[in-house]
Amino acid sequence: MAYLPAPLLRPRYAAASLALVLLSGCEIPGLGPDPRVAQKEAEAKAIGGACRHALRGLEDCFTLNPKAAKASVFAGWKDMDQYMRDNKLEGAPSVLGKLEAKPERASRSEAENSGEPSTPSRNRS
Repeated sequence: MAYLPAPLLRPRYAAASLALVLLSGCEIPGLGPDPRVAQKEAEAKAIGGACRHALRGLEDCFTLNPKAAKASVFAGWKDMDQYMRDNKLEGAPSVLGKLEAKPERASRSEAENSGEPSTPSRNRS
């Protein structure tokens, strides 16, 4: 690098520092948080709120939604719990447990009751 006299360096330093100050307040596209992450977090919070409204426990909610972030599900459940307490709302019971048995299970139990084996057994001797 060639030696420059001090009066010529000052404007360059001033321009560089001014550019840094001006760019520090800008949001450069592509450098912010990923919108998909924010969307997944919002979905997990909604799942937690829905679980609380359906009178489900946190453990059940975690089991039914394994891909949702547990911290966000808990935050949504807790927010809905506070909202329901503040407004004296009662939850709506879940109908998930009241669904009828699947036809596969019914046909298997009928086959067992009639004496017919549902799967061939192997003799190991």
